Amino acid sequence: MTDATLSAAPAAAPKPRASLLIADERTRKRNAAESRFRAYGLSAIGIALIALVVLLSSVLTDGIGAFRQTYLTLPVALDSARLDKNGNRDPEDIKKATTLTYGKLLDQAVQNTVAQQGIAIAGLTEKDVSDLVSKEASAQLRNRVIANPELIGQTVDARVLVNGRVDGYYKGRVSMDSAARDSNTSPAQLQLADALKDKGLLATQWNWSFLTNPDASDQRPEAAGVGVAILGSLYMMLVVLVLAVPIGVAASIYLEEFAPKNRLTDIIEVNISNLAAVPSIVFGILGLAAFINFAGLPQSAPIVGGLVLTLMTLPTIIIATRAALKAVPPSIRDAALGVGASKMQSVFHHVLPLAMPGILTGTIIGLAQALGETAPLLLIGMVAFVKNFPAAPPEGLFDPASALPVQVYNWTQRADPAFFERASGAIIVLLVFLLCMNILAIFLRRKFERRW
Repeated sequence: MTDATLSAAPAAAPKPRASLLIADERTRKRNAAESRFRAYGLSAIGIALIALVVLLSSVLTDGIGAFRQTYLTLPVALDSARLDKNGNRDPEDIKKATTLTYGKLLDQAVQNTVAQQGIAIAGLTEKDVSDLVSKEASAQLRNRVIANPELIGQTVDARVLVNGRVDGYYKGRVSMDSAARDSNTSPAQLQLADALKDKGLLATQWNWSFLTNPDASDQRPEAAGVGVAILGSLYMMLVVLVLAVPIGVAASIYLEEFAPKNRLTDIIEVNISNLAAVPSIVFGILGLAAFINFAGLPQSAPIVGGLVLTLMTLPTIIIATRAALKAVPPSIRDAALGVGASKMQSVFHHVLPLAMPGILTGTIIGLAQALGETAPLLLIGMVAFVKNFPAAPPEGLFDPASALPVQVYNWTQRADPAFFERASGAIIVLLVFLLCMNILAIFLRRKFERRW
C-alpha cells in the first residue's frame, strides 16, 4: 500500500434525509401550483355565476312586466238596437254585429265615464279618449255577448285592456317626453289615464291572459299571449316522447348488448356520433323535404315539428343510454348468466333497471334541448301567425300551432317595444319549463338509482 493510497481523502458523508414534517422547495412549488389551479377554478365558477346572474336579472327585469297588465273598468251600455236589431236573441243574428259596432259602444262608454267623473284635461282630443282602450277590447266584449246574449239591453261593467302605450307608461317604458314625440299617444292621454287611476277605474294587475291568450297583431301588443305557443310546444314534446324514447332506448340496447362487433355496427356508431354534431337547421331542411314536400303533411303543425325534433333528439338519447348501459359493471351480467338467466333476462331484469337513472336523465336532457330549438321549426313554417288554438290530440297534432322559442323569435322582429317585453316574458316561461324538466330528471334519477 502506497502513501498516496493512505493519504486519499475520505468519502463525503451522506446528506441527511429531510424531515417529512418540513416542506422542501419542490413540495412548496407543487403546493403553490395546486393552490393556483384551485384559484383558477373558483374564479371560473365565480365568473360563470356572475354571468348567469346578469343574464337572469336582465331577462326578469325586461320580462316580468308581461305578467302584469293595465285594465280599465267602465260601464258599457249594450244597445239592443245595434246588437240585435230583430230582438229575437238568435245567436246567428247576434254574430252579425262586428267588432266595429262594439268599438263604437266602448268609445261612447269611455266618453261618458270621462264626463261623469268630471275629468277636464287641456289639449285632450276625442281621438285621445277613444284610443285609450285597446283595439282588442271590442273583440273581447263581442265574445262575451255571444256567449251570453241575455246581456243585450243591459249596462254591464266591462274590464277592458288599455292600449300598449298607456300600459307602458305605468311600467316605465313610456314617459311624458316620449309621448310628446309619439304619434300613437300624447301627454294628454297619459294625464287622462292618471285621472282615471285616481278615480279607481284604472289599475295594473296580474295578467293571467299572457299565459292563455294567443298571439295578437302588431297593433295589439297588450293582448298578445303565449297560449298557442305553450300548447304547440307540449304537443311537439308529446310526439318526441312517444317516438324518440322507445326508438332510442331500443336501438341503444341492441347496439350495446346484442349487436355483433363488426364493420357494419362500427359504421352505425360513427354515424350516430356524427348526427349528434349536425347543426339543427340541417334537420329542418330534412323535415321540410321528407315530411312536407314528400309526405304531404301540413306546415306549421306540431306533428311535423315533433318528427323533426325526434330526428334531432335520437342521437342524444342513444349516446346517453349507451353510456348508462356501459356504466353497469360486467359482473352484474356475469352473475345473472351464471345462475342460469338468458341474455335477454340478464339485460332486462338486471342491467336495464340499474341503467335506468342515466337513461331517464339523458332522455330529459334531450327533450329539454329539443324544447329550445328554433332553427328547424322556422324551416317547416311554425313562424306563421296563429290565432286559433289547436284541437285536442290526435286531431290537434295536425292543426297550425306555434312554439315557445319561435314565438320569442317572432316577437323580437316586431317594432313595438311592448313585444320585446312579451318576448322576455316568453323566455321566462321557457326557462320555467326547462327548470321543471331538469327537476324531474333529478327526481327520477334519485328515485330509480340503485347501488351495487
